[in-house]
Amino acid sequence: MKIIIGVDIGNATTEVALARVDGEKYEFLASALHKTTGLKGTVDNIEGIKRAINDALKKVDLNILDVSAIRINEAIPVIGDVSMETITETIITESTMIGHNPSTPGGVGLGVGETILLHDLFQAEKNKNYITVVPDKVSFLEAAYRINKAQEKDYKRTGAIIQKDDGVLINNRLISKIPIIDEVLYIDKIPLGMNAAVEVAPQGKIINVISNPYGIATIFSLTSEETKKIVPISKALIGNRSGVVIKTPQGDVKEKIIPSGKIDIQGNFGSKSINIEAGAKAIMKTLGNVDIVEDINGETGTSIGGMLKNVKSVMSSFTDESIENIKIKDILAVDTFIPQKVKGGVAGEFIFENAVGIAAMVNTEKNQIAAVAKEVEKSLGVKVIVEGVEADMAINGALTTPGTSRPLVIIDIGAGSTDACSIDKKGKKGLVHLAGAGNMVTLLIQKELGITDFNLAEDIKKCSLARAESLFYIRHEDGNVQFFEKSLSPKIFAKNVLIGGESCQAHHHIFSRKTSFAVK
Repeated sequence: MKIIIGVDIGNATTEVALARVDGEKYEFLASALHKTTGLKGTVDNIEGIKRAINDALKKVDLNILDVSAIRINEAIPVIGDVSMETITETIITESTMIGHNPSTPGGVGLGVGETILLHDLFQAEKNKNYITVVPDKVSFLEAAYRINKAQEKDYKRTGAIIQKDDGVLINNRLISKIPIIDEVLYIDKIPLGMNAAVEVAPQGKIINVISNPYGIATIFSLTSEETKKIVPISKALIGNRSGVVIKTPQGDVKEKIIPSGKIDIQGNFGSKSINIEAGAKAIMKTLGNVDIVEDINGETGTSIGGMLKNVKSVMSSFTDESIENIKIKDILAVDTFIPQKVKGGVAGEFIFENAVGIAAMVNTEKNQIAAVAKEVEKSLGVKVIVEGVEADMAINGALTTPGTSRPLVIIDIGAGSTDACSIDKKGKKGLVHLAGAGNMVTLLIQKELGITDFNLAEDIKKCSLARAESLFYIRHEDGNVQFFEKSLSPKIFAKNVLIGGESCQAHHHIFSRKTSFAVK
């Protein structure tokens, strides 16, 4: 009779099963799991393996001296990343156009005029339209008083740009309403004496003039070449309720564009190439047309080229192998979008760029897993055997379940990879091991929401959503309402919350788009 330990090293967790083996008889004893330490399939996994084994042994009052053998799976690393379809960096200079979309603007309509400080308005010419600029040292009462006074003296003020969050307060005190943009953090960057357009849409509506490049061109009388240059600004304002655009002489929007590049898929019968801009569907179709993938590379000097080279570089550093010997055997491409910050903007503006998420499966030599086995054996003093492809083990395990029989197909969606194994009535097996799984979903959540906390993204993926509509009830995503006897925390009022048990860690995160997530 022997005590055998089976170890399954995954991308996210390392799982251990403990069994008593007596000839052909198997008795399950205990199991445990621990977060995988390091990159799957590398020697950094050893610490996680040892901790999971110790946890399992403690559950049945055994120690490592009772164990006859340890079997470890052939773990293949999967590295996920995102390759931008286009990486556009819109830089605000002292001569350019700027855009902004605060959450609580004041007034409604479109105002066009020359930018001027509020305190300088009464010394200006009366035959011009003006957009007043109000720094944070001016209170909303003083601002409203001066703007009203300017109207009484026949100064044409057509809009206002406010540094503080006072747009609604000022608008409520104006005799004649004007569109007001507030929360302009870097108000000192606004050039004075320049033509500007301020647009605010009614609640529930979106702006339609300055979010259109031809609308901006009409306001500022731009040439066709100048109109092309302001497309990034109009794109950034699409779907917003409010915005402001300012033009200065010889203005320009500088763009630094890193080409998306091509993917070169090398197969057993030649190679095929596909541009990232073609999108995920076209990439996966091209990949499917290659019989056996031997390696995948990206075009040098491009976004995808840099990403795939980095994947190989990371694997090379873990395995101490030459980067030329690291091969990518499979990829999963998914269309997504990523918020990109407009550098130098007046209030931290973002623009959404199309992107393609890529999960890459890197080929690893068996001697790397053998090195893991050797170190575990040396550390624990128990014979360690590398045996078992993950999908193969899954189907063998499934056949021990009462009521199952051949033929059978098992699909195992893990953190980094998706495995499938089939077995027919005669016992013939088919295996496939593909890149991309749960971690890819988490990565896309991180990128699309612009958050850096991996655990928060995991909770968003796993837990249900609700909205705290009052201090005494929340509305779940299926529409049901849950009431509470005690009041909820004021911190989550009017915010989206994550509902979860032990699997969801407590988080409270406020995104740049005024969206909040919390866990009750």
